[in-house]
Amino acid sequence: MNFYENGERDAAFMREALRQAQKAYEADEVPVGAVVVRAGKVIGRAYNQVELLKDATAHAEMLALTQAEAAVGDWRLTDCDLYVTKEPCVMCVGALIHVRLRRLIFGCADTKSGAAGGMINLLQHSALNHHCEITPGVLQNECGAILQNFFRKRRDEQNVTPQDRQIENRKSEIEN
Repeated sequence: MNFYENGERDAAFMREALRQAQKAYEADEVPVGAVVVRAGKVIGRAYNQVELLKDATAHAEMLALTQAEAAVGDWRLTDCDLYVTKEPCVMCVGALIHVRLRRLIFGCADTKSGAAGGMINLLQHSALNHHCEITPGVLQNECGAILQNFFRKRRDEQNVTPQDRQIENRKSEIEN
């Protein structure tokens, strides 16, 4: 398979991860989506559900890995690839190492807490016994945009005063 074909395949699976991220956005979760692919087929898909499940470990990557393990019938995912819209954190990268993931493909980098090259690169750390191929920047702009829009919306909501909310509520009451 040449680079162009590989790039097109990566973009197609990243679009599926973006669909998952949109579900997170609509649920008011940090919009990160992930899909696990084996032999060209999606075997796990998820989005962040930390707030919904009240579980700090309910990141898209962790939930998608759990689905993939169930689909494979094993905790080892040596012939699988993970597509995720944002560079994974240390917790998620730890899981990728443990499942012996073949390849990680992510959209936008996370220079503050990314563990696949943003802040640190644990997936290729010389002290660890498993190393994972990394392909960053797939649909980077689209993956970054959904996060930027989410956090912009959240900041705007936090800057609304109680008086502004009262005015909006009164307008709604009058309209109804």
